[in-house]
Amino acid sequence: MAGIDNIRSGHSLNTTNRTPARSNSDASSPTSSSTTRAAEQDSVSLSHQSKAIGELHNDMTTTPSFDSAKVAAIKEAIANGSYVVDSEKLADNMIRFEKELGGFS
Repeated sequence: MAGIDNIRSGHSLNTTNRTPARSNSDASSPTSSSTTRAAEQDSVSLSHQSKAIGELHNDMTTTPSFDSAKVAAIKEAIANGSYVVDSEKLADNMIRFEKELGGFS
């Protein structure tokens, strides 16, 4: 199996199971029966927050992240030469963005 350093350097992770297979005679032993029963009783439940996050994730993956009609209109305006950039508004937005990131004081 590949170590964590090999994974970071781009090598694939080998996940083969190295435990030997049990024979049918081992399956009837008391140890394997109790292990099987314990495994059958394990369960997982999700909190309301995790369910809400899952629903939010599903909504985000199905909803486009941009307005395709607006993008098409801007592309058309650029193509026909009618798109005008308001340099003052652009500069103000760039400064505001930098302030939000903490770049300027």
